[in-house]
Amino acid sequence: MTQKGDKPNSGMSLQALSGCQSVGRTLNPNERELFMKQKKRQKLKENLLGYGFLSPALILLLVFLVIPVGMVVYYAFTDYYLLTPDARKFIGFDNFIRLAKDPTFFKSVLNTAQFVVWIIPVQLGAALGMALIVNKKRKGNMFFKVAFFAPVVMSLVVISILWLYLLNPNNGLLNALLDKVGIAAQPFLRSPKQAMYAIVFVSAWQGAGYQMLLFLGGMQNIPQDVYEAAELDGFSKWEQFRYITMPLLKPTALFVLLTTLISAFKLIVQPMVMTQGGPMNSTITMVYYIYQQGFTDRLVGYSSSIALVFTTLIGMISLVQRRVLKEDE
Repeated sequence: MTQKGDKPNSGMSLQALSGCQSVGRTLNPNERELFMKQKKRQKLKENLLGYGFLSPALILLLVFLVIPVGMVVYYAFTDYYLLTPDARKFIGFDNFIRLAKDPTFFKSVLNTAQFVVWIIPVQLGAALGMALIVNKKRKGNMFFKVAFFAPVVMSLVVISILWLYLLNPNNGLLNALLDKVGIAAQPFLRSPKQAMYAIVFVSAWQGAGYQMLLFLGGMQNIPQDVYEAAELDGFSKWEQFRYITMPLLKPTALFVLLTTLISAFKLIVQPMVMTQGGPMNSTITMVYYIYQQGFTDRLVGYSSSIALVFTTLIGMISLVQRRVLKEDE
């Protein structure tokens, strides 16, 4: 046994020293020092192992998120032009001053806000209606589920091209049907007043199937006993929907609302393919304007300043989203 003041055997394991403590023997200072060193070494080994498992994800996060965001912040304060990257220089807040005077930027903000205001009730209303249809046990339910969800798995580019032809004012299918009933052809994508509504319709048609699944999952989690009790109390179908389904769907509806809100701000494919931001910039959105300035006009510095403003806006919305979800819990 090691006497007090003797140096402990350096080969003693952490388990052996821990065993000495467990049987009530007090460790001398040298043993305690050895114990703490071995404990720290063991903890360091465990931490390194954990970081080893995390390293692939951390590297991807660094390469595809942290570095690009840092570059955007840097470029936002330069006059970086894509064709002369070596000639860029720091210009301070000039890009943001220009942004504050840019009517097209404010038009893109207004168009994005208009799209968000319209897409939320249209898409969520359609998704809720489809969920109510497929929630009932009836023949053909599988057909409706597939039909409603099919647009979700299709490419947005393909869907946009499809509707571009369907809404064509000259030989589009929709205008051909209107002509059959005596209604003049409508310039759905060529009218500044109608183009955004066409974009909203196409976007809702494509995305409502996903929200339908979320609503359907929420509905199927509601106990059937509640509906049976309501029927015994004389509740009509509408009253059951109003006083049972909707209150119990509130957490699901809130999640769907907030995720739809975030995705709505990222609109770019539909206006890019269907209208190229026109007519008269009536469908240009913030994300499309970022793309246009950065890759069409090659003004990377100015485009980065718009992207920085957009990212800040999305970040603020995300913070509100987290707070709302936390309060709801």
